[in-house]
Amino acid sequence: MVDYHAANNQSTVGGAQTYMEQENDWDRDLLLDPAWEKQQRKTFTAWCNSHLRKAGTQIENIEEDFRDGLKLMLLLEVISGERLPKPERGKMRVHKINNVNKALDFIASKGVKLVSIGAEEIVDGNAKMTLGMIWTIILRFAIQDISVEETSAKEGLLLWCQRKTAPYKNVNVQNFHISWKDGLAFNALIHRHRPDLIDYDSLRKDDPVTNLNNAFEVAEKHLDIPKMLDAEDIVNTARPDEKAIMTYVSSFYHAFSGAQKAETAANRICKVLAVNQENEQMMEDYEKLASDLLEWIRRTIPWLENRTQEKTVNDMQVKQEDFRDYRCVHKPPKVQEKCQLEISFNTLQTKLRLSNRPAFMPSEGRMVSDINKAWHNLEGAEKGYEEWILSEIRRLERLEHLAVKFHQKCAIHESWTDGKEAMLTQKDYETCTLSEVKALLRKHEAFESDLAAHQDRVEQIAAIAQELNELDYYDAASVNARCQKICDQWDVLGALTHKRKESLERTEKQLESIDELYLEYAKRAAPFNNWMEGAMEDLQDMFIVHNIEEIQGLITAHEQFKSTLPEANKEREAIQSIQSEVQKIAQSNGIKLSSGNPYTSITPESINSKWEQAMAMVPLRDNALQEELNKQNSNDTLRATFATQANTVGAYIQAKMEEIGRISIEMNGTLEDQLTNLKEYQKSIISYTPEINKLEGYHQHIQEALIFDNQYTSYTMEHLRVGWEQLLTTIARTINEVENQILTRDAKGISQEQLYEYRASFNHFDKTLNGGERGARHDHSGALMAEEFKACLISLGYDVEKDKQGEAEFNRIMGIVDPNGSGAVTFQAFIDFMSTETTDRDTADQVIASFKILAADKNYITADELRRELPPDQAEYCIARMAPYTGPDAVPGALDYMSFSTALYGESDL
Repeated sequence: MVDYHAANNQSTVGGAQTYMEQENDWDRDLLLDPAWEKQQRKTFTAWCNSHLRKAGTQIENIEEDFRDGLKLMLLLEVISGERLPKPERGKMRVHKINNVNKALDFIASKGVKLVSIGAEEIVDGNAKMTLGMIWTIILRFAIQDISVEETSAKEGLLLWCQRKTAPYKNVNVQNFHISWKDGLAFNALIHRHRPDLIDYDSLRKDDPVTNLNNAFEVAEKHLDIPKMLDAEDIVNTARPDEKAIMTYVSSFYHAFSGAQKAETAANRICKVLAVNQENEQMMEDYEKLASDLLEWIRRTIPWLENRTQEKTVNDMQVKQEDFRDYRCVHKPPKVQEKCQLEISFNTLQTKLRLSNRPAFMPSEGRMVSDINKAWHNLEGAEKGYEEWILSEIRRLERLEHLAVKFHQKCAIHESWTDGKEAMLTQKDYETCTLSEVKALLRKHEAFESDLAAHQDRVEQIAAIAQELNELDYYDAASVNARCQKICDQWDVLGALTHKRKESLERTEKQLESIDELYLEYAKRAAPFNNWMEGAMEDLQDMFIVHNIEEIQGLITAHEQFKSTLPEANKEREAIQSIQSEVQKIAQSNGIKLSSGNPYTSITPESINSKWEQAMAMVPLRDNALQEELNKQNSNDTLRATFATQANTVGAYIQAKMEEIGRISIEMNGTLEDQLTNLKEYQKSIISYTPEINKLEGYHQHIQEALIFDNQYTSYTMEHLRVGWEQLLTTIARTINEVENQILTRDAKGISQEQLYEYRASFNHFDKTLNGGERGARHDHSGALMAEEFKACLISLGYDVEKDKQGEAEFNRIMGIVDPNGSGAVTFQAFIDFMSTETTDRDTADQVIASFKILAADKNYITADELRRELPPDQAEYCIARMAPYTGPDAVPGALDYMSFSTALYGESDL
């Protein structure tokens, strides 16, 4: 019997060898089946005659007609196209054996190992051995060289049949025996390539004989495929002979091989065009997303740069709320869009490199660097806007406090000055007695003392008005008007006071006898009354504090004030005792007192009334200070709460950033495992978002409480936001780098072991030279400087030593991996270079060769040929972009596929 092994020194395919080895033992038994042997006789005889008729002869009986070896040698010459040694024409047995041996030697020379088949069996007419020999010849010359998508021999032929019959109903080719019994598979093969020969829809699955006869007759008449089997033999056999069916089907394959070649060329073009269309779509998507993002930034920055001032704190807090809404609602999606834009750009560039296309250059102003620059301007505007809002709130808060204080002091002053001009302009002293004049003079001295005491208040009013103007208070006009009115009135009072004093001093010589007690009362009551008014003013004074230390300072000052109240009460009692002494003397001496003290308008009742008011204000002040202390304690709690969360989040972000740095350098396992681990790691980071949101909530409470500092933490919300965004962007970029490595590996055919070797070499020199020679970095920079890259190349076997030839080679490689001359080589550029050195890529010449097949070796192609061979969308894509062909052999409608192919790879303009 035959051993169907192919020799290693021949161009046989491994799949065919495996198939032949598996079939060996099975063949020895099944060739003895009578039904199958009958089918093989018919099929093999017809197959041999299909070739022998080219030499003008044929055989009738397969085991008899090959016995002398002459037709056997002739058959081998026809199917191989080679000349065999000259046959011996003698009639003796030895001549026949020698001829058969020449044929068997020729078969063996083609890489077929014959086992148990000898020339004697063939000469003796052994049917089993003769059929085995013919099957060996069929396998070697008709089936073994069939190759479909990296499969060969039987598997390749079966895959070809499945692909061609897939669209047809009731056809399911799984083998070379029962799948062909109903005849539909044969008809489907013919219809797929020559639909004009078969009316497939008229065939019925329940009529296999008609179907088989139809296919065999059409093949014999129109395709020059001889009828190798009878329909009845196939239908009446439970399982038709596999070798007979394979032999018959291989004739169909070779008959349609020209169409298969065109289909392969069309598939190559479809693949190239599909890549180009996908890349163009990604470019359009990038342009639109970049345009939308830049437009949003363009609209947002003017809003952030708007510095229109508001009049009140509430109005500014509305702006602050709008800004917080922008930060939490409107900006996060744009952060995601920016990250996605960078990922899309990197993925697109990787795909372009892998498909040997020129790099994508976005429209002017839409580069990633332009977007980063615009984003940087946006974040600068954000920071400035937030700082402006906070400073405006502080300014307006200060302004409101100053305005209230200003109007309060003005009201007190205006209340005091009410009637003073009338009092200073009256001439009551002209009709007074001497004692009355003396009293008026003393009264005037007391007024002067009171006037001097009020000088500080006027100066305070003017100082507050000036500060309101410096802080750009919105109602500065009314403040200035009121301040000016008070100052003018004050000047008038000063002049009137001086004039009245001169009048009283002129009459003082004529007037005497003033009640010393009244005078003493007036002198002591006036400053005491002024002190009480000042105390009442201080007790009603508004205060703004921002921390516990400031409120505790106010409480300490208030406690000091309360400690002076006993002495003040003694002074009040002493003043009241003076008035009591006056009453006592008057009663004792029968003196009729006037309605009041001639030296002062301050009565004991007014002193007592103000004292009671002041005493009532003290507990109110205590409560107000205590409430503010409680508020500051609450604010301090908010600070501590925020600081605890901020320190936790800050440490988390720092730790994760360091982990990502280590992971990107130390990842193990397959790229798919790395990608899965990184995505799981990304999910774990995203799951930390509630902690960020919790911190945002604490930060909102901090801002609502108008807290502007925090001694418990060095972190700010802005710092943590930027860190969180950088963390999310870094893990997304790391995932994208692994995805691009997978794309590179799949497209370039780089093995996992090669990628590990490249990564190990890259990491070794990234770590060793940086830390060892220069001492500049110790944490894996992710890029190799020129000297590091040269050392890496040397370790991989490249001759780039420091000689003239080595330097030239190194400069050539640097021009590839660092076209911009930055002096650093990234890992992706390193992988692209190594994959280019070790793998093959589609080229413009390959695409031109494919188009030339579709064009039947013409230098141009027509629209009809494109539509016939390519899918509709890709055919129209080519027609729309191909330039008219202008060569000397041009015909109307001819298209230039050569310039189109070179344009796909950036070698010319499309």
